[in-house]
Amino acid sequence: MISIEVILLVVLAYLIGAFPSAVWFGRTFYNIDVREFGSGNAGATNTFRVLGKGAGLPVLFMDIMKGWLSVKLILLIRNSYSLSPELFFENQLAFGISAVVGHLFPVYTGFRGGKGIATMLGILIGIQPYAALFSFCIFIVVFLISRYVSLGSIFASIAFPFFVILFLHSTNESLNLFSIFIPVLSLITHQKNIERLIRGEETKVKFGKN
Repeated sequence: MISIEVILLVVLAYLIGAFPSAVWFGRTFYNIDVREFGSGNAGATNTFRVLGKGAGLPVLFMDIMKGWLSVKLILLIRNSYSLSPELFFENQLAFGISAVVGHLFPVYTGFRGGKGIATMLGILIGIQPYAALFSFCIFIVVFLISRYVSLGSIFASIAFPFFVILFLHSTNESLNLFSIFIPVLSLITHQKNIERLIRGEETKVKFGKN
């Protein structure tokens, strides 16, 4: 049976994930709502596209932290370390998914959010840091070569389940299923980016732009 404590933490995770990093940063420091430009998404990718790395990097960091903080809410559960490994992970997963939902549909800004990839990365760092580091390295390599944030995100998400299942030999069925869900979510949320990549219309990040 799900406790009131867990339900309240799921709601808190949603509210953390819903914090509109891109919208807040753009409005505060650039007087721009990034949702009105580029892809229209309120995430790190569109912030890089619209405002450059000077805004994209802080937004990326904040979005990652939202995911990391959400899974760390497990520590607020009484006697959390007495939970079985499976139940411990499943609670973390519930908090993490709630944060991603918050990022996708933020209550603070009319439910118009981003794609959730950076927030998902924060969840992965909190749950499986070695696999997250591997995926992040894939992202950096693809991004530096192509200068497409979206392409780096897609390749990084696809790499994650391969590392978890084939290299770490995970026996946690919930983790394995979750790892497979990540590239599926990435491909769904990046559908328009994929179409633009195919047409050669996706915007590259200009490293010289502040």
